[in-house]
Amino acid sequence: MTISNQEKAMKDPNVDEFIQCADHWSKEMTYLRRILLDCLLIETFKWRIPIYMVGTKNVLGLTPLKDHCALNFFKGALLQDEEKLLIKPGEHTQLGRWMKFDSLDDIQAKADLIKAYVIEAIEVEKLGVTLETSTEIPYPEELKAIFSEKPAVEVAFEKLTPGRQRAYLRFFTDGKQSATRKSRIENNEKYILKGIGFHDCICGLTKRKPSCDGSHKVIENFKR
Repeated sequence: MTISNQEKAMKDPNVDEFIQCADHWSKEMTYLRRILLDCLLIETFKWRIPIYMVGTKNVLGLTPLKDHCALNFFKGALLQDEEKLLIKPGEHTQLGRWMKFDSLDDIQAKADLIKAYVIEAIEVEKLGVTLETSTEIPYPEELKAIFSEKPAVEVAFEKLTPGRQRAYLRFFTDGKQSATRKSRIENNEKYILKGIGFHDCICGLTKRKPSCDGSHKVIENFKR
């Protein structure tokens, strides 16, 4: 895995020192760092650990533990986690989830999965999703209208898993204008009818089926 000039510019020298001086998990953190920078997250150092951000929002932290090296997803509870890789750190923890690793081989074997989780976490942050909005999102009027016109779309939508329904609803309702919401819904009708979720792969290149791992970005002008 190579690091582009853009990624190098995003590196924080404090993180260099933190990893180099670590008593344990230096190699593991170095590899995880490459994955995170490859996702174009902003690297910072606060709370005594590397923190990765989108704009001014914290997405996840990189933490060396006694028996594991971990990624701390600050809104991990909102991710689909179909691979069951996320761990609730405490009984009363609401949003945070950890993804733990016990070796460099473990990280390398899961590199594509890790990147897919990170990409989904970035999307959750960009959409401004909260625990409340993730549990119940109202259907936009534009979607109701399409359901009325095309009952097959409604039937297919209701057959989707709750997580896939929420992902679509977050994407649709995020549109500020009615025309934008309608366009988003119409563009995704064919996927809904096929039972494909918003975060599912549609290019066929993903290594983390059915979820998208960002592999479509290698295709010029690829758009959902």
